[in-house]
Amino acid sequence: MKLDELRPAAGSSREAYRKGRGHGSGNGKTAGRGHKGQKARSGGGVRPGFEGGQTPLYRRMPKRGFNNKIFADVYAEVNVSDLNIFEDGAVIDAAALVNARLIRKLYDGVKILGNGDLNKKLTVKATRFTKSAAEKIENAGGKAEVI
Repeated sequence: MKLDELRPAAGSSREAYRKGRGHGSGNGKTAGRGHKGQKARSGGGVRPGFEGGQTPLYRRMPKRGFNNKIFADVYAEVNVSDLNIFEDGAVIDAAALVNARLIRKLYDGVKILGNGDLNKKLTVKATRFTKSAAEKIENAGGKAEVI
């Protein structure tokens, strides 16, 4: 037995089915596509999964699988302008912000954002600061300490 002697088992393969080769072939003229319509056109038909405008199955199903968002850090955010409620020279940490009701929960830490202006000299202790927030705190004579 050689590779060039291999043949399919008897009856397991058929002659190629040639479409559109005259009506004598039994599959001429419209070549099994019927008359007119989207599916009769060249390149016609709908994409896989299309259900005639009904929301397709792959969009009706809930999302599953891995998503990295669940591991992302979430920070309680406070704007620099909100810190004006504290007295001059105060030391502000997470506990002070909770007591002042500027934040409800600590989450993974406190982040100070640079929105607004600061008019008081404060020592602010937080997990993160934006560049503009740290700049505004130091320009007002205070300190921005990362903990």
